[in-house]
Amino acid sequence: MCGGEGTRLRPLTFERPKPCIPIVNRPSIEHLVTHLSNLGFGDVIITLGYLGTAIEEALGDGSLFGTTITYVREKNKLGTAGSVKNAQKYLDGQDFLVVGGDHVTDLNVLEFYRAHKKEKASVSIGLISIDEPGDYGIAEIDVRYVIKRFKEKPAPGEIFSNLASTGMYVCSPSVFDAIPAGKKFDFARDLFPEMMEGGHILKGWLARGNWTDVGSPHSLRHAERWKLAGMASTTINGDLSMRGAYVQGPVQLGDAVTLGKNSRIIGPVAIGAGTTIGGNVLIGPYTSIGEKCILRNNAKVFSSSIYNRVIIAANTTISGSIIDNDTHIGEECSIENDTVIGPRVVLRDKVVVHSKTRLWPEVVVPDGSIIKEHVLNEKFDVSCEGS
Repeated sequence: MCGGEGTRLRPLTFERPKPCIPIVNRPSIEHLVTHLSNLGFGDVIITLGYLGTAIEEALGDGSLFGTTITYVREKNKLGTAGSVKNAQKYLDGQDFLVVGGDHVTDLNVLEFYRAHKKEKASVSIGLISIDEPGDYGIAEIDVRYVIKRFKEKPAPGEIFSNLASTGMYVCSPSVFDAIPAGKKFDFARDLFPEMMEGGHILKGWLARGNWTDVGSPHSLRHAERWKLAGMASTTINGDLSMRGAYVQGPVQLGDAVTLGKNSRIIGPVAIGAGTTIGGNVLIGPYTSIGEKCILRNNAKVFSSSIYNRVIIAANTTISGSIIDNDTHIGEECSIENDTVIGPRVVLRDKVVVHSKTRLWPEVVVPDGSIIKEHVLNEKFDVSCEGS
């Protein structure tokens, strides 16, 4: 399911759909499709909505990932269950796995699929224990994994379980009888309560491993962190120019990367093709840097996501932040933890950006500014609430 606008991730989703946000320099949807293919899911149906063409361009017909991909478009917003109903002709007659297009996971969903077929439930819901389940659907199950209660996004005082829905479901074809055609209809808000009231058996599957739905900048950074942590070795994909630099892997280097004198890279780190790193630069663990970036002398980057063609001037420090394409950050700037900077932003020299701040695309920040709240651009929608 790839229909949402990703408003909670703005400014990163003004020009790309949520499944195309880079994670370790690849659209997140590529990680998901690769994982499903590796588990043996050879037929993938993708429901498209907001900026769906970008997803088609990223994945093509699926052959590069060992799958066959079919695309189904929505003329109107149909909700999660409604979008699957819209693809019924490709799914009818067999059990099928439903996964959000913004999910990043290493869960063994083949095991999930087989458990559902064995139990013969109408729907099985993937559940995972988390510390703060209030932003998700939660479920109470019995010893046979039958779901006794389900509550979508419970309020304080209603959180009766820490088993959160992953938004991954395995459905039997009979589920289509309960989903109205051409109408906005959600799995968690509409379908599951109605089915439980109607006496249908819904079962849970207890997931083990890593999972996130990339619904916020924090979860996006979390997903990239564990993807980087999974790098097993150092790889150099092409030419590397290095003079007196220090590299401690695992590090993934693209073609034509240049590392300046006395620079230090402490992995896990990924650096894209054509990126130039100056002298005395320090890049700390859990950092990804995209293609054709420039990091000038004495810059420092820690646990951050730097996208393509970003320029970071001398003596600037970036910590735990996300910086989108074609942004230019001046000298002696400090970008604090959990900051999100949109594309084509210009920060002049000696700018301080406080933590948990977002800068909209194309804004220009004058010399010496201290940014304590979101900096918006009226050319773009200012909302960052919702999907």
